[in-house]
Amino acid sequence: MNTLQITTQDHVAIIALDNGSSNTINAEMLAELKKIITSVEADDNMRGVILTGKKGFFSAGLDLITLYDYDEKQIKKFWIDFLDLVKTLTLFKKPMIAAISGHSPAGGCVLSICCDYRVMAEGKYVIGLNEVPVGIIVPDNIFELYAFWIGKAAAYRNLLEGKLMGFEEAKNIGLVDATTPIESLMTVAQKKMANYIQFDAITWQESKLNMRKELNAKVSQDQSATLEKMLKQWWSPSTRSILKTIIGNLQAKKV
Repeated sequence: MNTLQITTQDHVAIIALDNGSSNTINAEMLAELKKIITSVEADDNMRGVILTGKKGFFSAGLDLITLYDYDEKQIKKFWIDFLDLVKTLTLFKKPMIAAISGHSPAGGCVLSICCDYRVMAEGKYVIGLNEVPVGIIVPDNIFELYAFWIGKAAAYRNLLEGKLMGFEEAKNIGLVDATTPIESLMTVAQKKMANYIQFDAITWQESKLNMRKELNAKVSQDQSATLEKMLKQWWSPSTRSILKTIIGNLQAKKV
C-alpha cells in the first residue's frame, strides 16, 4: 500500500498513516484504509486495530492541494468515499484505538473519533474540527460522531467556531481519553488493546454494537442532501478563496 504502513502484533493490525510529511488524506488513502479495515473485520484471526501516524502528525486532514484542482465529478466521488469510510470505521465491530502521534485537525480528527479509544501524544499539537473556517459545510454524521464523545452542546459550539485545541483541553472535554509522551504512545495504546481483547470477542463486539446502535444508525443515514449543499459551497467564490489562501500558505512552508 502506498499511503499506509501495516504491521501485525499479537493478532492486532497496526495501521500507520504514511502519506507525505503531514499524512494528508487523499483518494488513495481512503481506498486503502477501507480495504484494510474491511479485511481485518472479516479475518477471524485478527482481534483489533491500532491506527496511528508519524511523529508530529497523526493526519493534517484532507489533501487540499490535490482536491482544489479536482473537477466536479472527482470531488463528488471523493466526498462520497470519505463519508463511506467514516461509516465503515464507525461500524467496525472489533476494538479500534487511535494513537494520535501529533497534529490531528479536521479529517485527522474525524478518523480518530471513529475509534473506541484515543491516546494523544503530549506536545504543541492540535486536534479538533475546523471545517467551518475552511469553508466546508459540516455533514450531519460528523456532528453526530463528534457529539457522541463530547456531548451535543459542546460539539455544536466547537464546530460553529472551528475550534482546535491542545492535548490537555482535548482530554478535559473527553475528545481524547489519555495523553502521554510520544515515546510511550504505542505502549499505552497496546496496553489498552490488550485490555479489550482479553475478553470474549463476541461479548465485547456485540456490546460495542449495542452501545453504538443509535450512532451507527445516524452515520448510516443517506447524506445525499447534505452532500449536494457541501458540493455547492465547495465551488462558491468564498470557499475557493479560502482554500486558495490555505494552499498558498502550505506551499510557502514547503519552500
